[in-house]
Amino acid sequence: MNAPGTEEVARAADRQRSAAAPAETSDETLYEVRRKIYPRSVTGAFSSWRVWLVLFTQLIYYGTPWLQWNGRQAVLFDLGERKFYIFGLVLWPQDVIYLAVLLVISALALFLFTAIAGRLFCGYACPQTVYTEIFMWIERRIEGDRIARIRLDGDPWSLRKLRIKATKHFLWVLIALWTGFTFIGYFAPIRELGGELASLSLGPWQTFWMLFYAFATWGNAGFMREQVCKYMCPYARFQGVMVDRDTYVVTYDIGRGEPRGSRSRKTDHHQAGLGDCVNCSICVQVCPTGIDIRDGLQYECIGCGACIDACNQVMDKMSYPRGLIRYTSENAMRKALSAAASRKRLLRPRVIIYSVIWGALLAGFVVSIALRTPLKVDIIRDRGALGREVEGRWIENVYRLQLINTTEGPMHISVRADSDELKNLTVEYDKQAESLAPTSNRLLPIRIRVPIEDAAQGTHKISVTVTSEGTGRGNAEIRQSTSFIVPRDL
Repeated sequence: MNAPGTEEVARAADRQRSAAAPAETSDETLYEVRRKIYPRSVTGAFSSWRVWLVLFTQLIYYGTPWLQWNGRQAVLFDLGERKFYIFGLVLWPQDVIYLAVLLVISALALFLFTAIAGRLFCGYACPQTVYTEIFMWIERRIEGDRIARIRLDGDPWSLRKLRIKATKHFLWVLIALWTGFTFIGYFAPIRELGGELASLSLGPWQTFWMLFYAFATWGNAGFMREQVCKYMCPYARFQGVMVDRDTYVVTYDIGRGEPRGSRSRKTDHHQAGLGDCVNCSICVQVCPTGIDIRDGLQYECIGCGACIDACNQVMDKMSYPRGLIRYTSENAMRKALSAAASRKRLLRPRVIIYSVIWGALLAGFVVSIALRTPLKVDIIRDRGALGREVEGRWIENVYRLQLINTTEGPMHISVRADSDELKNLTVEYDKQAESLAPTSNRLLPIRIRVPIEDAAQGTHKISVTVTSEGTGRGNAEIRQSTSFIVPRDL
């Protein structure tokens, strides 16, 4: 429970700020005036989950660019070379379909998890939530918990206040800059960037994006905070169409908690006609978006569970059962379902449909990646010479083969051509170009010829087959169809 008088101090500070603020004009009433939220620290099961997920997500984000794979950065989105390296996988612009499918899979996963348990992503893994948690942890360490921060903001500026605020923002800026540096490290080799940063020789675009991302992190996590979730994030607006009365969300048990009211621990609240809610407002104080969960589910709720941890602590001190605020469904609350019965209702048509579609897409994505052809071939006709007679009584067409080696091993290629309409086709090209370097692409000019006596005038369908031999999965045979033109004026 709170120390005596702490909340009175907080309310007095709020009144002071309100009195000092200029009166609103009639135009200003069209907009909601933001009141700064001072979330109170809380411990408990959900708080521990948030801490561990912050550590887990940031270990992945900050650590991944430093991993090495086959002598290069393990994850690198090289926009200049137009190659995406993801451990042993190399993706090219022609593989944009994989990105599209991955985005669809991610969207369906979001729909599925929301249908089951509400805004889990928002409460535990969203970058806005994660960095806000990091910044608030620093804020609490330097300025103190809720009451201390309210008092500090209400105090006039002094050397002590300036020192505390400057220290907080200095640490915020350091984290934001490191976050921005890590961000550009996904698009340029981070070890080289580290050397350039140390020597103050970063390029202009690298400097711009590092500072831009750092400024966004500092502003969103340090100042805007819940405003991003309430007004900028579209997910808060359309989550209502993805949840129903069997979705697990943070819920206040009205039947058990009302009528609410303060009382001493020795009071028999049932005889006094009171519910289990002691009206301490701690659930509101710990909420990062400043809502009162007792008013029902609201779009501002990010499902972090902080109010559950806080309420359980109060229930323990009052010797009441836990779970006045808990993760459960609306139907479970209204119909007084057991935990087992409410969990069974999670398996409903929309969840099954989402799961089947998501699982099928995920399986198809994995299989497609695993069976991806290591060699990509695209054949392009030389439009400057559609068909011509060359010495030796041959009809010749010229083509260009776009060859892409998607593996990280060398590849040896050979080319042949065949047709049901033309006999004795031959292919000529630079034999020294048969070797294809790892993760490289090349335009290979080829000349396909047919004896003039075997060439009927007109356009004929032919097939060009490119065979590759290499290490690992470098063996492939790609067949492309094209046309062979025999001029009519021979």
